Amino acid sequence: MDDCVFCKIISGEIPCAKIYEDDDVLAFLDISQTTKGHALVVSKKHYDNFLATPKEIMHKVMDVAQTIGQSQIRNLKASGVNILTNCYAAAGQTVMHFHVHVIPRYKNSDGLVIEFKENKLLGELSLPQIADSIKKNM
Repeated sequence: MDDCVFCKIISGEIPCAKIYEDDDVLAFLDISQTTKGHALVVSKKHYDNFLATPKEIMHKVMDVAQTIGQSQIRNLKASGVNILTNCYAAAGQTVMHFHVHVIPRYKNSDGLVIEFKENKLLGELSLPQIADSIKKNM
């Protein structure tokens, strides 16, 4: 895609601090470091997001993300790692090219808050009914 920043990084048009590269995957440091070592793992072929990516490529990206997370803990002395991807703008996706964030976490010192809390505004939900809706046509 002509206007995709990740496609430009993959083609070498925009430089990056490369961590890993093979025929299908590129990993590099995020230019906006959320914590020290925040990396992005991207598919070299353009897919809009995780949901649009073929399973074979998605698995390769996740394998690389796992390896980078292990290295961040071992070599950067991170206490933990967040591995996440966003799908569509409503979920926070800002670059419409499949990518996975690998964010090393440093106990009591990184200031980053990623927290999932119960949403009291949802009221009473029928979990079996919601599960049935999700299972349809899988």
